[in-house]
This record gives sequence, structure tokens and C-alpha cells, in this order.
Amino acid sequence: MDGQFFLGGGIGSGKSAAAAHFVSFGAVVVSGDEAGRRVLAPGTSETAAVTARWPEAVDASGGIDRSALGRIVFADAAQLRELEGITGPGIRRVIVAAVDAHPGDIVLVEVPVLRDLIGRGWPWIVVDAPDATRIERTIARGGGMSAGDVGRVMSRQVSRGEWLAAADWVIDNSGDEAGLGVQCRRIWDEITAV
Repeated sequence: MDGQFFLGGGIGSGKSAAAAHFVSFGAVVVSGDEAGRRVLAPGTSETAAVTARWPEAVDASGGIDRSALGRIVFADAAQLRELEGITGPGIRRVIVAAVDAHPGDIVLVEVPVLRDLIGRGWPWIVVDAPDATRIERTIARGGGMSAGDVGRVMSRQVSRGEWLAAADWVIDNSGDEAGLGVQCRRIWDEITAV
């Protein structure tokens, strides 16, 4: 069976951990974050525009310091919208190309935003965890974010309630890795059932 789905959830919810389980079952996962990294790679028009707009987010090698850029834009909703306006079309192109390269496969597009970035109307698999757990996980994975930094990102994202309301399937990731795997397997069995 072929099918396409969005895999989403707020920062620290465990989307990437869930994605790894789905890959182990045979899914193709397209990462929205990876698409963003490609769009902001050296030499792209988006990188040039971001460099001109936010020179304070440029690192010593001339590349974009994504952590610094995140701290800037997540502190100001208008700047976040501006960044999305610059990078959004390129991110969509990268995602669409990756999805279209896998006809006939189960494809999950992993995204940190509750938006149909590519206009395909696919169902949502949402990874959920309590806010305190999400903050703890984000700090633990490194990258230099403080609890305040994570809180600012969370304040710019949609709420847990909004994610849950949009979900066709929910993965409760408040427990351990084994529990996450069991829930991912249950959903995989449902979406691949003939």
C-alpha cells in the first residue's frame, strides 16, 4: 500500500525518535528540518537573503548559525514570519522533490509546524508529550538552548491542544523508548493495513 502522512509535534515531542521507528518498519521519512538546512546551505539565494537581513546570525565561516537565527526570530513573531517568507518556498520545493521521488512507498514528512507545507491534505500523525518533558528533552539533546530559549520557541508554536485537535493518530511520547516503539508499530500496522 502507498500513502503519505505528516508526522508532527512541537519542539522536544520526539518526532525524530518516532521517525526512526517508522523508518525501521519500512517508511520513507522526509525531514522538514533537513529541507531547511539544505535551503540555508552556503550559496543558496535564501542564505544570501538571510545573511543580508540578519548579519548577526552569520558564523565565522560565513554560514548561517541556525541557533543564533532561532534565538532572534523566536523572540519576535514578525521576524519569524519574515524568515518563513524567505525560506518557505525553497523548503516546499525540497520536500516535494523528496516525496515525489518515492512513488508507491509509505512516506512521512516530519515537520515542526502544524501546516500543510506542500498543500497535499495528508493525514497527521502527531507526537505528543507534556511541556515539562519537551523542555527537558530539548535541553538534554544539546545545542545550547536554555529552558527560557525552549519556552520562547514553544510560545511561537501552536499549543499541544491544537496539535491534538489536528491529529488523525496520536503518539503519547511521555514514556520510554520501548513504549514509543509499541505505539509507532500500532500506527504503522493501521496505515499499512489493506
